[in-house]
Amino acid sequence: MQESGEMYLETILILGKRSNTVRAVNVAEEMRLSKASVSRAGNIAFTEKGRQLAEKIYERHLVLTEVIMSLGVDRETAAADACKIEHDISDITFQAMKNHIKQYGKQE
Repeated sequence: MQESGEMYLETILILGKRSNTVRAVNVAEEMRLSKASVSRAGNIAFTEKGRQLAEKIYERHLVLTEVIMSLGVDRETAAADACKIEHDISDITFQAMKNHIKQYGKQE
């Protein structure tokens, strides 16, 4: 899946955590896209495969943000950088980062 598709899935997941109903117009607003860019037809629901992929991407975002913040970077910058990295990082490198944070935790 391309990065743009992953961003849609992640956005739907995040919106779904805030509210039980996610509509295409909500996705457009959250992603700062024109409403014409996202279909307005009804509510959005995940397939099982879509939910699994969205959860994977969102976990990457959270862990990468934490790793970057542990290096002394502020939350806003860390989250923006994590968003860029989460789509391209290998599973092996991501797992190593996840293990590192688990073992050593945040450094504050």
